[in-house]
Amino acid sequence: MRFTREEIESAQRTVAAAMPPTPQYAWPLLAQRLGATVWAKHENHTPAGAFKIRGGLAYFETLAREQPGVRHAISATRGNHGQSVGFAARRHGLAATIVVPHGNSLEKNAAMRALGVQLVEHGEDFQAAAEHAAMLAERDGMHRVPSFHRELVRGVSTAYVEFFGALKSAPPDVLFVPIGLGSGFAAAAAARAHCGVSTRLIGVVSAHATAYRDSFRAGKPIESPVSTQLADGMACRTPVAESVEVILREADDVITVTDDEVAEAMRILFSDTHNVAEGAGAAALAGALQQQERWRGKTVGISVSGGNVDSEMFAELLGRGGAKA
Repeated sequence: MRFTREEIESAQRTVAAAMPPTPQYAWPLLAQRLGATVWAKHENHTPAGAFKIRGGLAYFETLAREQPGVRHAISATRGNHGQSVGFAARRHGLAATIVVPHGNSLEKNAAMRALGVQLVEHGEDFQAAAEHAAMLAERDGMHRVPSFHRELVRGVSTAYVEFFGALKSAPPDVLFVPIGLGSGFAAAAAARAHCGVSTRLIGVVSAHATAYRDSFRAGKPIESPVSTQLADGMACRTPVAESVEVILREADDVITVTDDEVAEAMRILFSDTHNVAEGAGAAALAGALQQQERWRGKTVGISVSGGNVDSEMFAELLGRGGAKA
């Protein structure tokens, strides 16, 4: 997936009109823990608490120009994409319907409703919700916003352009990026090309939702069952073929992290940086911790891709035991 310089710069202007750049910090306690310089890109600091908002802003700006007759958009999500759609749709005066699976995060659901979204619960996983959204779009004449799309990737790339731009004098040796449907990883690859850096990209998936790891190893899209209880942002059963193509071309590796490893990374982020991360938001750190011997003495980048975890779950997780240095 390639973008011209003007396409990236246009996305930067669109995003900047709605939100400031998010910070990237080199946290001393993380450096001490991993034996490496660790830069964290804090997408948990966006107005919607996750990186997805950038994609929604770019997508709806293009939609408003190219299809001004659209008045109602629909999509499926586990939460962060839905907030992105709701946030961007409201900026353009559009109605938005979001389909979520039963048992979805209560606080993510509340956040979407607060943005004016009409929430529909259907199915037991994301795939079932997505199929229902497609049916509703066809039946009711709504514009369906996909969960992976070139415009979404273009918007999300602005996060990593900020990241690489801030570190242009000494870019990281490696960047760990969580993979749900792959827009974040594709965006990191696009930003790497835009900024002309040679940072290696390692994708991180849940060990309980291995579709993209399996696809990376097989060289083609492979479905895989989902059983993660913590990393809902990475709970993908059916990979997107276009996303798989990008990962095959751009990834140094794709690794898996367990729910236990993600939980520990969430505790570490809180203890070492006082940042709250959801499961997918802590997966990059979990991956870096898993590979810390490989990158000892190097400069490591991690994407803290979101912080939208239910408070009850987070309190329970912190209560299981403190992160050990």
